[in-house]
Amino acid sequence: MSFRPCLIIPCYNHGSTMGGVLERLRPYGVPAWVVDDGSEEPTRQMLEALARAEPWVRLLRLPRNGGKGAAVMHAMRLAYREGYSHALQVDADGQHALSDVPRFLARAAERPDAVIAGRPLYDASVPKARLYGRYLTHFWVWIETLSFDIADSMCGFRCYPLAATEALLRRTRIPRRMDFDIEIIVRLHWAGAPVLNLPTRVTYPSGGLSHFDALRDNARISLMHTRLALGMLPRVPRLLRRRWREARA
Repeated sequence: MSFRPCLIIPCYNHGSTMGGVLERLRPYGVPAWVVDDGSEEPTRQMLEALARAEPWVRLLRLPRNGGKGAAVMHAMRLAYREGYSHALQVDADGQHALSDVPRFLARAAERPDAVIAGRPLYDASVPKARLYGRYLTHFWVWIETLSFDIADSMCGFRCYPLAATEALLRRTRIPRRMDFDIEIIVRLHWAGAPVLNLPTRVTYPSGGLSHFDALRDNARISLMHTRLALGMLPRVPRLLRRRWREARA
């Protein structure tokens, strides 16, 4: 399959930031799939207006809020069926340095089998609780993969090879909410997909809208790490053989 990328942008009530995100993405000439994840009426109307004004934008709509993972996976499946080879996931809240889109796509074209994962470079705007909390997830991901291959499993700026991702989605149930980004990249790593980490700036805009629920999402992430740690145990021999082959290479 030839290299044919698209952008996937999950959106839940981010109507105020989506116009700016699309304006920054327009120069790259890559089709964008915006997934309205059950947003309220003001965002629905704004997204419809943007899709009418931007012929390179395709608007998908879910009838009710299913979570970030549900929105991204819905678009991934459709994009793969329509012949796209890669999907570059971008958040709708304006945190990502979208000037790095060409770097992500160039790296994916060079290594079409790999997940190109953003490794955030934060400025002073990052909430300290969010920053320090990530290190606990990093620790568990390194255990679950028996490697340091995944520098940051929570960054939503990453490019997926759709053939490998679609194969994973067919055989495995992936979480649909904030634990999605972590579990899917761990399972793709287990399936043999290389993970290449690309440094990229991340800024938390003043007054930005976050849907992270500290109680519920942290509970989901804790249960997910328990599930992944148990799932890692029967994979230990294969993961160790992989480490040995890579060390020899």
